[in-house]
Amino acid sequence: MSLKTLQEIVAATKASVHCLTPQAARELMADNSDALVIDVREPGEVSEKRPSGTINIPRGVLEMKITEHTTDPDQRILLHCATGGRAALAAAALENMGFRNVSIIDCSCDDLIAQLGAA
Repeated sequence: MSLKTLQEIVAATKASVHCLTPQAARELMADNSDALVIDVREPGEVSEKRPSGTINIPRGVLEMKITEHTTDPDQRILLHCATGGRAALAAAALENMGFRNVSIIDCSCDDLIAQLGAA
């Protein structure tokens, strides 16, 4: 058995999680004001540019910190990162924890800022 590359893992994970365009995410947020929009990038990345309305919980501590924001398994959670890879892995982790309403915003951070504005 050969090792999988990160790109293969991310591609397989994206195929199994719900993906949104930045436009669809903006519309969903307009209809669901209680949706959590979580930026799973590292704090240094977020300090350089950050989409409006997002909460920063880095991917490495997401499972430890998510319950500070919600314990509702049906909470609408939208995840994003720089390119969608970490967000996909984060979505799979939250689904594994029991969250049932998780989506990723599959785009670059710049594309999301174009839709939501900068914080």
